Amino acid sequence: MSHYQLKTSEAPSAETFVPGLEFKGVSKSFGTGVPVLNDINLQIKQGEFVAIVGFSGSGKSTLISLIAGLQFPDKGEVLCNGQPVTGPGPDRGVVFQNYSLMPWMTVRQNVALAVDQVFSHASKAERNARVEKYIDMVNLTPAMDKRPSELSGGMRQRVSVARALAASPDILLLDEPLSALDALTRSKLQDEIIRIWSQEKKTVILITNDVDEGIIMADRIIPLNPGPNATLGPEFIVTLPRPRDRAAINHSAEFKRIRGNVTQYLMQAGAAKNASAGGNVIKLPQVLPNTSREHQDSVKKGSGEALAPNEARYVDFSQISKIYPTRKGSVKVVDGFDLKIRKGEFISIIGHSGCGKSTVLSMMAGLNEISEGVIVLDGREIDKAGPDRGVVFQAPSLIPWLSAYENVSLGVEQVYPHATKEERQCIIESYLTRVGLAEVWDKKAAELSNGMKQRVGIARAFALSPKMLLLDEPFGMLDSLTRWDLQEVLMEVWTRTRVTAMMVTHDVDEAILLADRVVMMTNGPNARVGKILDINLPRPRTRKMLLEHPDYYDLREQLLTFLAECDHG
Repeated sequence: MSHYQLKTSEAPSAETFVPGLEFKGVSKSFGTGVPVLNDINLQIKQGEFVAIVGFSGSGKSTLISLIAGLQFPDKGEVLCNGQPVTGPGPDRGVVFQNYSLMPWMTVRQNVALAVDQVFSHASKAERNARVEKYIDMVNLTPAMDKRPSELSGGMRQRVSVARALAASPDILLLDEPLSALDALTRSKLQDEIIRIWSQEKKTVILITNDVDEGIIMADRIIPLNPGPNATLGPEFIVTLPRPRDRAAINHSAEFKRIRGNVTQYLMQAGAAKNASAGGNVIKLPQVLPNTSREHQDSVKKGSGEALAPNEARYVDFSQISKIYPTRKGSVKVVDGFDLKIRKGEFISIIGHSGCGKSTVLSMMAGLNEISEGVIVLDGREIDKAGPDRGVVFQAPSLIPWLSAYENVSLGVEQVYPHATKEERQCIIESYLTRVGLAEVWDKKAAELSNGMKQRVGIARAFALSPKMLLLDEPFGMLDSLTRWDLQEVLMEVWTRTRVTAMMVTHDVDEAILLADRVVMMTNGPNARVGKILDINLPRPRTRKMLLEHPDYYDLREQLLTFLAECDHG
């Protein structure tokens, strides 16, 4: 990787800098002996909010575990308030990505676990008051007597935050606590954490893969370079005044500068990491899938001339509705969704959780019955699932005991039964190579990372040569940096095939990067198309080009404004 130069602000003076946390030459290895972290040196002052950003597998969670005293360095030392970390302690509160709550206990009881242990000398009334104070601080007083199973994902994570804070730690460690949440819940919980931090004046270390999250929340952003042998990159000082309003900072030149610098550094680091990945592109054989109009017409020789496809209305959602029965009567989740899609067009659908985005996509896939209206694809009405639509879900739907090759083969054999064995093999290997899995296609799905599993899912969907590609938040469970990588893969393969595509996403930047048009859905129930935004940006697109294009932040603001209006509504 070429050296990246960044001019940052002056380091705090010795008189004002009080290290709440310090890493001195820390290295950590596991079974192979190759260091996960190598020579980590870092000082964080008391009351500072620092975001560590990096790639999956770069050692971010190992870094948190070393601070928490759950693991110990092989070399160097970790100091907390000047003292070596020798094990877990109440001076460090940890909130993990997965909610570590006792499912049989109420919200009150889960928070009381920490309070009763740390403040065992206090009276019962004092302990109860502390529990209730921190539950109220995260706005969960009405849910105090509910169990985790009765709470949403965002509410469960609020309980984790309340429990960590109720122990009154000096340092709050947040290990990707918001990554599994939808965008709206995530932004609300970000605001809660910032508010609590400003009140409590704790030292906070946030592990995140989201650059915007780091900019909204932190005083400094520090990249952790790709592992193994991960080292810290240059620090980026976040000079934006607090409080930071998401809509307002979109106009800020300083926000754009910081965002551009961090993003470009991470892209450069990722490009260096992936430089040796992949392989030579394998040329596809000249054979059509049995779902194609051309193949079907050739099989039906003598049945009359086939109608030419209407490319302007290749996909036609005509007043689609979905009705679900409930105890209180029927609920129309989607109400009159109407949309025409051109052949070869890429559509993104955004909206808040529960607005029916995935419901629309699942009806298109034939996996969910249409209550009212009709969907037409290439002149034929959709009434069931079929291989003419390739679907990639948020969670990789692979057969775990089959290899990557065998998982792709399942679909290829279904749509290319008329092809030779060699032609089918060529198709499978071509797409696995294009998504960067040339070296691991013999590995079982269970042995692959989540990012690799999604690559297999993308390869399988494209290998079907579908008329329509349906993507239901396929990168939603991945870190931002892996997501960027797979967006590049998706764009590269889509550019070659120009398959008609529809993608459900919460990510505004992802929607702009990939789509020809972004369809904005109103909140549910009775959700429908609210607005449609044309993305008139040149292709092929890159994230770097996006950041530099004069129209990008205007497009971004239009989408953010719509989502904010829906939220307030």
